[in-house]
Order: sequence, then C-alpha cells, then structure tokens
Amino acid sequence: MMNIKKSLLCVAAGAVFSLSAVAAETTIRVATWLPPTNPQNAIVWPTWKQWVEEATEGRVEVIIENYTSHPKTIFDAVEDGVYDAGFTVNAYLPGRFKLSSVAEIPGEITDAETGSVALWRTYKDYFESANEYEGLHLLALFVHGPGQLHTKFPVNAISDLKGKKMRVGGGLINDLAERLEVTPVSASAPKSYEMMQQGVVDGTFLPAQEQKFFRLSEVSTDLTLFPKGLYTTAFSIVINPEVFESLSKKDQQAIMKASGEKLSRLSGAAWGQADINGVLEAKEKGVNVVILSEDDQRVKDLDKLAEGIDQIWVDSVADRDVDAEAALAGFRKYVTDINSKK
Repeated sequence: MMNIKKSLLCVAAGAVFSLSAVAAETTIRVATWLPPTNPQNAIVWPTWKQWVEEATEGRVEVIIENYTSHPKTIFDAVEDGVYDAGFTVNAYLPGRFKLSSVAEIPGEITDAETGSVALWRTYKDYFESANEYEGLHLLALFVHGPGQLHTKFPVNAISDLKGKKMRVGGGLINDLAERLEVTPVSASAPKSYEMMQQGVVDGTFLPAQEQKFFRLSEVSTDLTLFPKGLYTTAFSIVINPEVFESLSKKDQQAIMKASGEKLSRLSGAAWGQADINGVLEAKEKGVNVVILSEDDQRVKDLDKLAEGIDQIWVDSVADRDVDAEAALAGFRKYVTDINSKK
C-alpha cells in the first residue's frame, strides 16, 4: 500500500520529479475545471503527472490545462479528442454512469479515501463488464468527502430545511433533498458561491473543503457537519481510448500502474484531507461550525429520512447487467475491511 501522507508531503514541498531532458514521444493533455488550490489541481494531477512520467521514463508527458466550459461536457471533450484526459462528476450526466452511485448512498462512508478505494474495487469486481465507459478508458474512480450543509441560516432541526432553496448537483442527493422537502436548484458545484451571494439559493450541499476552495466561508453563516455527511459524489478520471491504445503496451501498463486503485486512493485522500482545511477556514472567517454527534436528534432524523435510498440505487440499475445486491454488499464489505486496517 502506498504511503499517501508521504506522497502529499512531497508534492506540497514541490518535490515533483522532472524528465525534461528526455524528449517525450506522447503528450497527454488533461482538462481540469476546478480552482488551482483545489486538491485535484494542487495535489492529485501533479502527483499523477510525476508517476506517469517516471513510469514511462519520460516517453509520456502530462500537461494540465484549464477547462472553462461546464464540467459536464468534459466526458464528451475527452471522447471526441478535444482533450486527452480529464475528470468530472458522474451525476452531471444522468443515466450514463449509474453504477458508481453505490458510493453516493447516504451513511455508507466516513471518509473519501475509504470510499474511493472501495468504489474502485467494486467497479473491478462487479461493474467493469457492464461497459458503462464505452467510448472512454477509465483510469480511476473517487469520491469527495461526506457532503455537508453550507447555509445562510442555522439548522437547529432537520425541519429548518423545509422549503429552503438548496443547490444540488445530481445523483442520490436529489432523492434525499426531496425527503428533506427543500426546494432543489440544480447547478454545478462551482456555481455555489455566486448563487448564495446573489440569494438564488439559501445554501448548498458540498463537502466541508469548499468553505475554502469555493470561498463559501464568505457567503455562509453556518456549516453543519454530520458524522457521515448527507451524501457523497462519485467522480471518474478518464482518458481517450484511441490515445491510450496508441501507446506501447509497456507504456499502457505503466500508466495503469500509476492509475487504478493507486490513483483512486490518492484522489480520495487528497480531497478528504482538504475537508479539515475547509473547517479551519470556516472557523477563521467566523462561520458558525456545528459538529454533530451520532446521538444528536438531527443525525437520527436524517438517518430515518435516508432509509431505503440504498434500494432506490438497486432499482435504478436494474437495466444494467450486474448483480446490484451483491455489488452493494461487496462495496460495504470493502468499506469495513479498509476501515479495519486503518
């Protein structure tokens, strides 16, 4: 198992390996759509770049480029060859990537690293044969930390959310939002700041890190933290299959050795660590940070509202050629096994 903390510290210190003296045979242009300070750009992509360039002995160069269109179009941009690789939220394309939503069921995970590794293993064991990624080559899967409540009002009871306008990003959080009786407003995560600032919404569902990276500490009065969050979100990291297949078998194997579970773990760990920084940022900016315990009535009420959402996921993938019940049990077992080794 790779030493995630060591990897993060190395990148943070700027110890990124360079093979500039070697002429690359192939350049992989990666599309990214989040702020430079987001862990995907500050840690994950630089580390993966290092891994790939080292593993291919400089034959493959990775270049990170800013993507300015809606993140939901990244899959198309990669599939069409506009970019060679990229990542985005699976739920931004409803109906295409349904299987990975197993990781989005409320109350299943406590941290992003565990959820990311469990999701990758579940994909390899149960989902890969369903071929949801036709037209793309999957490099990794990950989830962000548990989604929390960023609001412009205090949440003293779950009923305080009733009728409030809340930004949602898609996936199983939409089912939970309906049960919470909020007024859902669909938008991508980066729109949260603007929408809260302008009063379009009263709050947003996002991990705690966005108090810092999306600057939600400037537009939130309250950050309410549930032990396992309200949900999480699945992301895919993909590469154009023609680009991948154009590489030598040796370099294909090298890239996959730097990807798969290794990249999934790194992504989850980096995003999870960022949640701590988000909470610190919120406190420094004067946001009312409320950390709930398992026996808090708000947590109990949320757990009750979330009952049965696992079955909603099972039913939603009935059109896929998978054993959904077995996959869900497998995902839960992976989460338990991973947590037991920490």
